[in-house]
Order: sequence, then C-alpha cells, then structure tokens
Amino acid sequence: MSKTRLRLLGLCGVLGGVILFAGDMLFYYRSGSNDLLFNMGHVSDWRISLSGISALLATWLYLLGVIPVYHAFKPASSAVRNVVSLSFAGIVIIYGIVHAAYVAIAVSAKIAAEHGLDIETATELARNTNNLLRLFAYSLFAVLSVVFIRAVWKRQTLYPRWIIGFFPLIPFVFQSLIGKGLTGNAWTIIMGGYLNILLIVFFAASTVALWNKND
Repeated sequence: MSKTRLRLLGLCGVLGGVILFAGDMLFYYRSGSNDLLFNMGHVSDWRISLSGISALLATWLYLLGVIPVYHAFKPASSAVRNVVSLSFAGIVIIYGIVHAAYVAIAVSAKIAAEHGLDIETATELARNTNNLLRLFAYSLFAVLSVVFIRAVWKRQTLYPRWIIGFFPLIPFVFQSLIGKGLTGNAWTIIMGGYLNILLIVFFAASTVALWNKND
C-alpha cells in the first residue's frame, strides 16, 4: 500500500474521532451544566438526530483508520496481526453502536424533562442496556492492550516504541482521576467526549509514526 493511501486512511481515523466527538457534544454540551443526563433532556430534537447519524459516519471512518494499524503489524505473526486488527475493528464498531444507542437515553431524558418525571428512573433501562454493550468493548480492549503493547515493545511492528505512550490504555484507566481535576464546561467537553479524544490522539500519533515508514 502506498504511503499516500496509508496517510489518508490514518486521517480518516482522526476524522472519525472528530465527528463522534462532535456527536458527544450534541448530546452533552450545555453551558454551565455538568449534569449530562440533564443536558441530554434539554437539547433540541435536531441535536439528538444529528448525533445519532454521526455514529454511522464515524464508524465507517474509524474502520478505515484501522487499516494502517493492520499494515503496521505486517511484520508480526498473522495471529498477532489478526487479533489486533479484529479487536480494534470490533471496538470501533461497538463505539458506534453505543453512541447510537444513546439516542434512547437522550429521548427518555427529554420526555422525562418535558413531563416532570424522574430522569434517573426514566433513563434507567436505556442506560443499563448501554452499559451492557460497553462490556463487549472492554473485553476486546483488554485483549488488544496486551497484544498491541507486547508486540510494539518487542519491535515486531512498524511502529516505534513511543506509540505506546499514545495508546489509550493509561488515560482510560485514569479517566476518573483526570475528571476530578476538571470543572465547568471543560469537564463537560473533555469527559463527555473522553473516549473519542483518546482515539483521535491515537490515530493522529499512528499516522505520524507511519508517515514515512517503509515495509
């Protein structure tokens, strides 16, 4: 694969993250409020619809962004390469599904707000279902983290070792701690779009790492 195509595919991954981050903000952002459920209950209908559509577009772009990762693992064994690629692809697909499923939470929150219902109770089923979907991503992420970091550290890939510093594992583990240091709109923006920010950073670093890399 040509370097130009690899660069464009890597940038597709970045763009996918930007789009889904924007989708997060369509759900969550409301100046002066850090209550995400409350915010979803008070956004306009068009914001909810547009955020749901963003999940489809972002998932397509994320999947294109996984192709350079597959390319970077060509020197590794086929088993390692396939585990990393399929795990990564599975995770970004689940990202899209989870985000689209948030439409149910947002609509439930909006109905609760309009009719004076308890928002926690009204959204409970949708939130529980969403959390169950996330478990599949967490399982794949655990497998991906072990295989990815081990292979990169042993120099079995086209990635330099510094890419490990941009892999989402460490910031993911310390998400709650990072959130405690944020307040106001900064908390809503960063924590509301946290997972997509991690992927934006990773795909950007991956694109830079492979920019002039030969097989």
